Amino acid sequence: MNDPQPARNDSIDSQLPRILFFNVNGSGMGHLNRCLSYARRLRGRARPVFFSLASAIELIEEMGFEADYFVSPYWSSSSTFAWNSELAVRFGMMLERVRPDVIVFDGTWPFQGFLATCETFGSPALVWSNRGLLKEGGKTVSVDESRFDLVIQPGELGAQESETPLEGGGTRALVPPVCVLEDDELLDRATAREALNLPQDGRFVLFALGPGNLKDVAGIAHGLIREFEAAGFNVVWVRAPISVRDIELPAGVMPLTVYPLARYLRAFDAFVGAAGYNTCCELVQAGVPALLVPNAQLADDQVRRAHMVADVMPAVVSACETDDERETAVSKLLGLLNATPAERAAIPMNGAVLAAEKILALAARRERTQ
Repeated sequence: MNDPQPARNDSIDSQLPRILFFNVNGSGMGHLNRCLSYARRLRGRARPVFFSLASAIELIEEMGFEADYFVSPYWSSSSTFAWNSELAVRFGMMLERVRPDVIVFDGTWPFQGFLATCETFGSPALVWSNRGLLKEGGKTVSVDESRFDLVIQPGELGAQESETPLEGGGTRALVPPVCVLEDDELLDRATAREALNLPQDGRFVLFALGPGNLKDVAGIAHGLIREFEAAGFNVVWVRAPISVRDIELPAGVMPLTVYPLARYLRAFDAFVGAAGYNTCCELVQAGVPALLVPNAQLADDQVRRAHMVADVMPAVVSACETDDERETAVSKLLGLLNATPAERAAIPMNGAVLAAEKILALAARRERTQ
């Protein structure tokens, strides 16, 4: 149930600007999602190619894009120096093969092996896609943004497009939230249930508490599953494509593996999950009432983001660490489900389109100067 795409025409692709996406492997799918969001909007106007540190490389290929995989430093037994040296060789081989017009890096900070290879290669136009909303006082790594022609900041809910100049002649561009799919690609309730082989009757809640790579979510999950089942819900559990360990599900809970998940969200009456960037953007896009359980172990401020969601749509925010917290949170969400929906304000969600246009314009400028 992935993104069906037409076969590539290599003769046409060879005449298009080449955009090389380098996505790191985070705790979730965020970096890969954003690169795929940009690449989908470039289809037919550029030739997107991926160099991915995320293990779910088959998702890239199923969307119709070329991809090469290199192991993330978090899963490598090499030292930092050795890994960056290995990266420089592998990425250099990728640059020789693809010869991109633009390189787009999506990650918290660019690796030294990556930057050194770009400089050695003669560096085509360089873009850094860098999501913000980090916690105050959190660990940061200083990066010289003047090395980039364009820094794209995927905005949080309510962000408006803006540009500011960077030292070195580049541009920092803030864009509205970035989503993999357009609004008209989301299935309605009946169609989504049919696609997932779910009955049209009955109440279903979708759990997406993350892959559990950094935080053990089993206790919270089992407690919330009991609460929802007691309220008459059928529980569906999303298994993340990059999960390295899955929790043992109680009998009766249905596992689900689909990508992109946003396409099928409206099949469900309610959603339970962490407050990652993509999750929150897609929930607002789909309008599915949610119980958000922020993951406090990550660098981004998920608590703040979850409350942004609750300000614009029916959502409850809770750590759900104790039985009392879980019971209260589920009760509040059920109250929202039974309330008359309020009129939703229009929120711009076209960040992927705007970012893709800026990347394409950068490629065009590079072609004119060659």
